[in-house]
Amino acid sequence: MEAIFQRSVSQRPNRRADPEALNQKEKDSEEGFFSSGKLSAEYPLRMLWKKGFIRLLLVAGVVWMMLILSVLLFHIWSCQSSIGFFSAVCNREGKVFIMLDSMGFVPRSPHRCSVPVVDDPDAVVIPKAKTPDTIVRNLTFIVEDEETDSVSTPLFGGNISWAQREDSFKLKPIMKVHCGFMRNGGGDMDPKDTEYAKKCRFVVASGIFDGYDTPHQPSNISDRSQKIFCFLMVVDEKSFDFIKKNVSVSVDTDGGHWVGIWRLVLLKHQPYDEPRRNGKVPKILVHRLFPEAQYSIWIDGKMELIVDPLLMLERYLWRGKHTYAIAQHKHHRNVFEEADANKRRKRYARPLIDLQMKIYRYEGMEPWSPLKSTPSDVPEGAIIIREHTALNNLFSCLWFNEVHLFTPRDQLSFGYVVYRLKNKFKFYMFPNCEYNAQFVLHPHTREHSSKVEWVKSLSEFKSNSDLRESRGGFGLWTPYPADLTKVVLPTVVRTSKAG
Repeated sequence: MEAIFQRSVSQRPNRRADPEALNQKEKDSEEGFFSSGKLSAEYPLRMLWKKGFIRLLLVAGVVWMMLILSVLLFHIWSCQSSIGFFSAVCNREGKVFIMLDSMGFVPRSPHRCSVPVVDDPDAVVIPKAKTPDTIVRNLTFIVEDEETDSVSTPLFGGNISWAQREDSFKLKPIMKVHCGFMRNGGGDMDPKDTEYAKKCRFVVASGIFDGYDTPHQPSNISDRSQKIFCFLMVVDEKSFDFIKKNVSVSVDTDGGHWVGIWRLVLLKHQPYDEPRRNGKVPKILVHRLFPEAQYSIWIDGKMELIVDPLLMLERYLWRGKHTYAIAQHKHHRNVFEEADANKRRKRYARPLIDLQMKIYRYEGMEPWSPLKSTPSDVPEGAIIIREHTALNNLFSCLWFNEVHLFTPRDQLSFGYVVYRLKNKFKFYMFPNCEYNAQFVLHPHTREHSSKVEWVKSLSEFKSNSDLRESRGGFGLWTPYPADLTKVVLPTVVRTSKAG
């Protein structure tokens, strides 16, 4: 019995730790995990530093990304803020804002937003000196073409050759270009209106053609602006008669016709068959109609101006030291997308719009992208604010020449002329919501119509010569000095259902 008890005791595990056995276990475990066979005493400290450094990098990266995100969010918020200080901080022309907007991170502006004009028109300081002409110092205009067999009667815009058009985009100190008002081409002002316009240095100009509208009286016009501005409404014979039948017209001692604050300026012998093209004469060529003007503000005839014009000059020209300001289009930045919208809305013949776009594409016009130096290639042209410098006048001439040569859709050619002048022409493109806050829009008395709106192919023009305008758009029918058959227009991605 005693022997059995001793044997059972000897078979129990020894619970007392054997130091040598433990050391041997540690050695075996080290040899199992590390080839060196020996774990350094500094290993736990090194692992601690390594893990801490990685965590530090991760935290720093997160903080840096949060900082960048915070700055971008502040930039977006400041651009949308109604607080004047933060709104002034925002740079809507900057690459950051344009990039964020193109990526869809900038909330869409409301239809109208407050125009950050000063409070008191009497406090506005008018610059004493005009902006110096440094790029183009002397600009004159061609008023008579050399006789050619291709054109039997004088054209208001001239018989511009492709070589003359190309040369007109090459900026030089002394330039002479086509700019409408060719001799015996039409668009004649009454002598009494010409004499009156000579005293006008500050002009608010508008126009009504083919009896589409009646003049709308501006509101919020200060006494100071009423004294220094000439409000000139350019009309054709049909609109002049329509206005006299439907609106009270007064006649002054000099024979001038007035509707409220507007003086009616009659243009006789309309230059073009297309009323839309006639309407571009006073819109784009204000400096030719009123050559003594130093500043002008153009507004479309269907609009009622509700902002003092002196405050507009201060806001859009003098404050930022600009000489030309125009609003950004509400929907489009890409001229090829604008062309697509014009075709869908039947604004002009589809094949002629395509032909104009192919010429622009062949000549290097690229679709708009955030990498471009301008906020957009498509303006909202119903309001144009400008100082009549030589370069601005040249731009207006070249812009009008495109309207004369191609389609009357002037929004298609604005960005192209900017591109051809290689960013030498500087302008301020202000937000569309400010544009909408400057006027009240009234409906036309009737809808515009054009005999070429529904034409679907060039063959229709060839089979029916009556569809072609006799005095405008002849560049579309003059053989282009290059093969356009291989030109492929960029794919259009519609960014707006409304556009």
